[in-house]
Amino acid sequence: MADQAEKAFQKQETIFVGRKRVLGQKIKSNDLRFWKNIGLGFKTPMSAIEGTYVDKKCPFTGNVSIRGRLLRGIVHATKMKRTITIRRDYLHFIPKYGRDEKRHKQLSAHCSPAFRVNVGDEVTVGQCRPISKTVRFNVIRVDKKAVGAKAFQKF
Repeated sequence: MADQAEKAFQKQETIFVGRKRVLGQKIKSNDLRFWKNIGLGFKTPMSAIEGTYVDKKCPFTGNVSIRGRLLRGIVHATKMKRTITIRRDYLHFIPKYGRDEKRHKQLSAHCSPAFRVNVGDEVTVGQCRPISKTVRFNVIRVDKKAVGAKAFQKF
């Protein structure tokens, strides 16, 4: 059963909770949990398969498909609920001086409860349908702590 911490009853869309039990048969925990393989060479985390959380915006257990761009970045903030801010550093060439300048962009991404993310971790995000006003990406993989949270390590 799902963790019930919200006001509304939390359940997965594809699982029928009120199923009648037949005497003598045990209900397997696998039957009460929906999860999928998102493809693109990314494995479904075990915490998504065996977990009890319910997140309709999770790419592994919810109704969101990953399509379009795959991006990498460093976690900049985790202050929102199930949403993180990612900082992407890059170099921009200035032809007049023949040199590069450092620039960065930030984007918001939905982070499923299947992942434990801290500031400074390197994450891979995949594009999905718009989840909210500013969120269009979903965390697919987490690589633990990079060199520094704001350090420019790409080059």
